[in-house]
Amino acid sequence: MKKWSLHNRSRLTLTLSLLLGYAATVTSQTLVERLGYPKNAILLIVNNDDAGMCHAANTGTIKGLQEGLISSSTIMFTCPWATEIVDFAKTHPDKDFGVHLTLTSEWKHYKWGPVAPIDRVRSLVDSNGYFWKGVQEVYQHGNAEQAYEEGKAQIEKALSYGLPITHIDSHMGTFQLDPAYFEQYARLAKTFNLPLRMASQSTLEKYGQGGMREKCIQLGLVFPDYLIYEELQNYGEVEDFWVNIIDNLKPGVTELYLHASELTPELEAITGTARKRADELKAFTESSKIREALARKNVQLISYRPLLELQRASNP
Repeated sequence: MKKWSLHNRSRLTLTLSLLLGYAATVTSQTLVERLGYPKNAILLIVNNDDAGMCHAANTGTIKGLQEGLISSSTIMFTCPWATEIVDFAKTHPDKDFGVHLTLTSEWKHYKWGPVAPIDRVRSLVDSNGYFWKGVQEVYQHGNAEQAYEEGKAQIEKALSYGLPITHIDSHMGTFQLDPAYFEQYARLAKTFNLPLRMASQSTLEKYGQGGMREKCIQLGLVFPDYLIYEELQNYGEVEDFWVNIIDNLKPGVTELYLHASELTPELEAITGTARKRADELKAFTESSKIREALARKNVQLISYRPLLELQRASNP
């Protein structure tokens, strides 16, 4: 075997040093810096969950995206009204949509089931073929591998419409609150090269998943620094609650999620939270207090698209 010359070995050493130096630079940069902003920038993603759940959820999402402060949304492809918001998304490619991965069907009289063939996800449904009502019922009866199959089917359904999906998240947190399901959640993000909703470090530690953010970084996944989640347990008056959240935002990328919807008889028949959902829509479309809070903190609204572009540029 021909020996390498000293010149070639030196070139290799230099190349490796440059690559390692670049990797170290990327690792040391904050997410906002990697996105091209100053280190102290406060970036905010306002995501509207449950698009596609019903007509009121769709009209609320559309209003929030077009007239308000909602910067992205996620669609429940398990629900019959998904096709309506899909039509909007296809004709408004400047609006960013992800997949609201769904494994539960929580309402009493309005139910839905899997996208995947039921014989492949049998553990995820009750005797009537609907998803289990609550998260703990999913964990009690379900199989995490089958959850991956269902999540995959939901994402593939979104892609079959030709939608440029920007991210994934989890309805009621089912894919995020149990380590076995979180593993499949991260696997879906890796399989489809999509950013994902990620709980803040303190929340992950509470659920025994303190190392999950680092594992996802090793997979090349991109996700916000913070998620407004546990704060929602102390939800009070809608407008004041969100003003307080905005006043306390930290430098970095924070995601907050809404369920903003139009108040209609349909929505009131589905859920007991109809008025709160309507108040969220009003707050993020009409509230001068929220807009003033954003300006006061110099908050910049973004969607998941920059995170998607960053992830795919790093992992083509």
